[in-house]
Amino acid sequence: MKFFKSSPILASMFLMFYSLISILIQMILMNKSKMLLMELVLFEMNSSILSIPIIMNSNSIMFSSVVCFISSSVMLFTSSYMKDDLFIKRFVWIVMLFVASMNFLIFIPNLVTLLLGWDGLGLVSFCLVIYYQNPKSLGAGLMTAFMNRIGDVAILLAIGWTMSQGQWDSLFMSTFFNYQWTIMMILLAGMTKSAQIPFCSWLPAAMAAPTPVSALVHSSTLVTAGVFLLIRFYPFLSKTPMFSMSLTIISAMTMLMAGIAANFETDLKKIIALSTLSQLGVMMFSIAIGLPSLAFLHLLTHALFKALLFLCAGKIIHSHANNQDIRKMSHLWSQLPISSTCFNIANLALCGFPFMAGFYSKDLIIETMLLNQNNYTMILMMMTATMLTASYSLRLSFFIFWSEMKQNTNMNLTDYDMEISIPIMMLTTGAMFGGATLTWNFMPASITPILSMQDKLSTISLVILGAIIPTLLFKMNLKKKNTKKNMFFTNMWFMTNLSNNLISHKTMNLSMAMLKFLDLGWIETLGGEGMFKSIINMTKMNETVQMNKLNLLISLMILFLMMLPILLLT
Repeated sequence: MKFFKSSPILASMFLMFYSLISILIQMILMNKSKMLLMELVLFEMNSSILSIPIIMNSNSIMFSSVVCFISSSVMLFTSSYMKDDLFIKRFVWIVMLFVASMNFLIFIPNLVTLLLGWDGLGLVSFCLVIYYQNPKSLGAGLMTAFMNRIGDVAILLAIGWTMSQGQWDSLFMSTFFNYQWTIMMILLAGMTKSAQIPFCSWLPAAMAAPTPVSALVHSSTLVTAGVFLLIRFYPFLSKTPMFSMSLTIISAMTMLMAGIAANFETDLKKIIALSTLSQLGVMMFSIAIGLPSLAFLHLLTHALFKALLFLCAGKIIHSHANNQDIRKMSHLWSQLPISSTCFNIANLALCGFPFMAGFYSKDLIIETMLLNQNNYTMILMMMTATMLTASYSLRLSFFIFWSEMKQNTNMNLTDYDMEISIPIMMLTTGAMFGGATLTWNFMPASITPILSMQDKLSTISLVILGAIIPTLLFKMNLKKKNTKKNMFFTNMWFMTNLSNNLISHKTMNLSMAMLKFLDLGWIETLGGEGMFKSIINMTKMNETVQMNKLNLLISLMILFLMMLPILLLT
C-alpha cells in the first residue's frame, strides 16, 4: 500500500488519467470536426471586454495530453530518483502547479488572461531551478527569472497597445494603430521564453534544477511556451513582413550556435539543453517561413524524445554518483542495457532517422523549405544545423556507451529499478511511434511535398555525413586545447558573458576594491571601528574614576604628608 500512498505516484496516476481522457475528447472533436469555445466575462471597461476564454480544439487538447503524459512519466521517475528527499511532497505540489500553468497557457487564447499561465510558468520555474538552495542554483534561477521578466514586460506593452481594438482574443486580432509595435512585443516575448539569441544563456544555466524538472522544462513546458505563443498568434503576426524576416535570421543563428556549442560541451545535461535550444531554433524557423502547423507537429514530437533523453541522462548521472562529465563515463551499454537502448533511440529520433518521431516533423520542415525556395544562406544554415545535430548526438553516444572503460570498476550499475525503467520505456514508445501517429492525425496527405530524388535524399545524407565526422574524430582521439576559438564556441558565442557579466563585472570589482581599501581600511579605523575603540577606552577611564580609587589615593597622600615630619625627625 505504500506504493499507492507515495505523492509522486499519486500525481503520476492523476496526470495519466487526465491524458487518456484528453485523447478521448480530442478524438471525438476530430471526428465531428468541431471545436469548443467557452468564455467567462469578468468586466467591461471603456468598451473593452476582459474575459477568460477557454478554447478546446484538436491542437490544444492534443498538446495538453502530451504535456500530461510526459509529466506523468516524469513523476513516476521522480518517485525513485528523489525518494531520499525530505520535502518530496512540496516538490510534487510545485511541479503540479507548473503543469497547471502550462495548461492555462494552452487553453486560454486571450492576450490578457494567458498571463495566468505565462507568469505562472516564470515564477514556478524560478522556485524549481533554485530547489537545491545553493549559490549556483540561485544564480541560475535569477538569470532565468530576469530573462523572462523582459518577455513579461513585452506582453504588458502589447496588452496596452491592443486595447484600442477593444479585445485581446488571438482568434479575432486585426490591424490597428501601432499594430506593428504589438507584433514586435509578442515576438520579443516568444524569444525570451524560448531562449532565442540574445536571450539564450539562461537555458543551459537552468540545468541547476533537479533532472525531473529539466525533463519537463526542456521538453513540453517552459521553453515551448514561446513557440506556442507565436503559433497561437501567427495569423496576426504574419500581417507584417518584418516578423518573418527578423525571426528567420534569429532562429537560424540560434540553431547554428547551439549545434556548434553542443559539439564542444562536456556536461551531459548541458549538451541535451543545447540540443533543445537547437530544436527550438528549428521550430522558430518553421514559423518564420510560414509553416506554423509543422512547427506545432515538431513541438509535439520533440517533447516526447527530449523528455526521454533527460530521463535516461538522469539515470546515468544517478548511477555515477551525480557526476555529469561525459569524459568520466564509458562502456555503459553492457551495464545499463535498457537506459542505453532508450537513450540511443531518442538520439535517432532527434537526428531525424527514418520512421522515428523526429523524422516525420523535421524532414517535412526541411523538404517544404526546399520546395518554397527560401534564401540560400538560411537553407545552408538549416542544413548545417541538421548535420551538427547528428554530430553531437553520435559524439555523446561514443563517449558514454562505446568508449573504453574509464570509471571505477566498483560501481554497481543496474536497470532493475522499475520506477525508472517503466517511464523510460513509455516515452520510448512515444519516440518511436509518436511521430507517425501525430502525422496521420494532424497532417493531410496534400501537405507532403513532391521533390526530386536529389532533394529528397539531401536530409538523410546530411545526417549520415554528420554521423561520419564524429566517428572519425573519435577514432583519431584528438585532445581539445583551451584556445580562444574553443572558448568562443563553448560559451555560446560569449552570450553568457554578454547576458550576465558585461555590465556588472567591472562594477562588482570596484565594489570589492572599495570594500577592502575603504570599508576594511582607513575609513574603518577612523570611522566606526576607531570611534568604537575610543568610546571603550573613555568608558574604562570613567569606570576607574567612579570606583573611589581617587579618594583612596588622596587619603594615602595626606597620610604620607602627615608622617613625613616624624620620619625626618627620626
